[in-house]
Amino acid sequence: LRSCSPGRARRTNASRHACLVARFGDIYAQERLDAETLLRTYISDMEMVQRIIYTAAVESFQAAKMAYRQFKIRVRKTLSLGHSGPESLEDTVLDYIVRHEDLYDVQASVNEVIRSMNINPKISFPPEVDFVVISSLIRELCRVAFSMQTLIPPLDIAFGMDGELFSETKYRRSFDSDFTAALVAYHVWPALMENDIVIVKGEAVTKR
Repeated sequence: LRSCSPGRARRTNASRHACLVARFGDIYAQERLDAETLLRTYISDMEMVQRIIYTAAVESFQAAKMAYRQFKIRVRKTLSLGHSGPESLEDTVLDYIVRHEDLYDVQASVNEVIRSMNINPKISFPPEVDFVVISSLIRELCRVAFSMQTLIPPLDIAFGMDGELFSETKYRRSFDSDFTAALVAYHVWPALMENDIVIVKGEAVTKR
């Protein structure tokens, strides 16, 4: 194991938090639109395109959180053998993960996301193509989601359901929404949460 400096994770928490929130915004503004453009060459239905991208975001966070938990268990097991302080074992584990995020097997998470998307009944794809075409978006989402787990407290995305009551605090309405409708028809992008408080709004489509 490579050595790590004490307390690094806690010392850098605020700056890493700011960078990751900004990166999440960048993915929404850039990679999401690139994926949308790419999918439109295969699928004419814009709703289906947006559903696919939203599903990719949700599944990426799930896969990255699972990978983080497994990674943390392995690191804790290894470091506990020689741990003597002055920091708590938990802090030492977190420091190690923050310093060595490059050891995260992001490709395994990308493969897991694509597997989950292939069996999701709400999204479909022409049989001649594959969700692999948006793997660069999935990879970036997995990376940022994994890094968000190293924050204190960690960041996560809001759970969204078709037909839920539209929340002004969680979402912006997309431009093609019915602005008088009270219910979410489907989601375009998830809201980012910290301790159940929205820190970045998502986007949703409301229709009657």
